[in-house]
Amino acid sequence: MVSVLVDNIGELVTNDAQHGDGAPLGLLRDAALMVEGDRVAWVGERRFAPAADTHVDVAGAAVIPGFVDSHAHLVFAGDRAQEFAARMEGRAYSAGGIQTTVAATRASSDEMLAGNVARLVAEMQRQGTTTVEIKSGYGLTVSDEARSLAVAAQFTDETTYLGAHMVAPEYADDPAAYIDLVTGPMLDAVRPYARWIDVFCERGAFDADQARAILAAGAAAGLHARIHANQLGHGPGIGVACEIGAASADHCTFTTPDDLDNLAQSGVVATLLPGVEFSTRSPYPDARAMIAAGVTVALATDCNPGSCYTSSMPLCVALAVREMRMAPAEALWSATAGGAKALRREDIGRLEVGLRADFSVLAAPSYVHLAYRPGVPLIHAVYRGGQHIA
Repeated sequence: MVSVLVDNIGELVTNDAQHGDGAPLGLLRDAALMVEGDRVAWVGERRFAPAADTHVDVAGAAVIPGFVDSHAHLVFAGDRAQEFAARMEGRAYSAGGIQTTVAATRASSDEMLAGNVARLVAEMQRQGTTTVEIKSGYGLTVSDEARSLAVAAQFTDETTYLGAHMVAPEYADDPAAYIDLVTGPMLDAVRPYARWIDVFCERGAFDADQARAILAAGAAAGLHARIHANQLGHGPGIGVACEIGAASADHCTFTTPDDLDNLAQSGVVATLLPGVEFSTRSPYPDARAMIAAGVTVALATDCNPGSCYTSSMPLCVALAVREMRMAPAEALWSATAGGAKALRREDIGRLEVGLRADFSVLAAPSYVHLAYRPGVPLIHAVYRGGQHIA
């Protein structure tokens, strides 16, 4: 097996607290990283580096783990640029705009949908994302949800069934019948392609009892739970997530002290999506209160055509630092190791011996530049499973 030594690393973020000063980032300076196959084989100070078959000299640049984007809606057609423009002129965001994308998605071919996902995944990879979760939710029929997840599964193992994104327009007068569809024939059709099940527990979408029923059906079918919670206002979503032991509660824009206590005690990850607040001019989540309460925080893009059409994890890191008052170290950890926890993955998000060799070389001497220089293309090279992909 060929070994590759990534050498002359000015600053290496491992997310392993055994390195460096014991802080969560596990920061090493004047470091090196050896890869064998698709795994990390060695990490440490470069003066102790073992011999390798080949060398990559990064000339003092920083190296960070690959971003883990644990919340994205990439299977769709069309865009909603006019909706965005109207919102910037003062119209409030609501969940109803999803119907526009549903209509466009249903009218598109599998090839068109796959082409759009490929374009967005390539965008993400160029910006340092090495793992992405992809949801359905813009089909809302048995066949459209199944084909959406079949498309998603071409690009990631982290596929999420979101038939409960909203009540399909055909069932507007009979939401109970739609829930029967979501928990019955639709669930049966998507099972071969999905790892996760999600529900939009929010006013204008699904209430707590409906969310419980949908997630319980998914669990019985072998799918693991995550939930859209507390995006548009205070509500029961976080409570439901903690009650059922979901992997993550996503958005968490509006929280109470009890919500934070529940998240901390249950171990449910709070996945924050600051690009949404940026794109909708909504209040940002209180990340500082979450961290103080002991909540595990992840960052993700929520890339979608309506409320947040960005594929950039570096932008989300910068927004988390500037608008949610996270320290640069906290934001980077949440965008890498935090995202891995939200996906219950132990093999990514960190650079440790035996884990997958997913990392990015920055065109900068420190990870701090991700927030210090927002909007600048600082991802110089991206490796996934030890292979140079971008």
